[in-house]
Amino acid sequence: MNTPHVVVVMGVAGTGKTTIGPLLAARLGVPYAEADDFHPPANIAKMSAGTPLTDEDRWPWLDAIGDWAHGRAGLGGVVSCSALKRSYRDRLRSAAPGVVFVHLTGDRALIEDRMSHRQGHFMPTALLDSQFATLQPLQADEAGVAVDVLGSPEEITERALHALSSLPEPIL
Repeated sequence: MNTPHVVVVMGVAGTGKTTIGPLLAARLGVPYAEADDFHPPANIAKMSAGTPLTDEDRWPWLDAIGDWAHGRAGLGGVVSCSALKRSYRDRLRSAAPGVVFVHLTGDRALIEDRMSHRQGHFMPTALLDSQFATLQPLQADEAGVAVDVLGSPEEITERALHALSSLPEPIL
């Protein structure tokens, strides 16, 4: 697949965004950006303390990701971003109208198990419930695909590539 798409790999914590994102970018031959790197230190401190972020905390973070995606328009790129709410995705699309979403989905028990085995990540499993409560899945009018996270990272990436290949080319 040759794509000028900017792909946002989204989903709740623990679905594998930071694993699948780089694999997807490598397969597409485009740069990868890790959304966690766009967080200001105050956001990381809140999440590390087990405090969910507010929408006000997220706006500057989403704007920074949107700016990166806008800069990659027509060139392609992959960025991970939870993008749990429609309003968050709308904000990203307002900065970069051609973005498409790969929503990594999966069973809560599987995701919690994967999270419990992660090393060195600031998102505790205690926030998983708030993530699922906040999640608004992609709607029919949103450019994107849902991909199940069951299986190996390579299998998930392959499913994502196959699903993305069915999307129309972006209108720039």
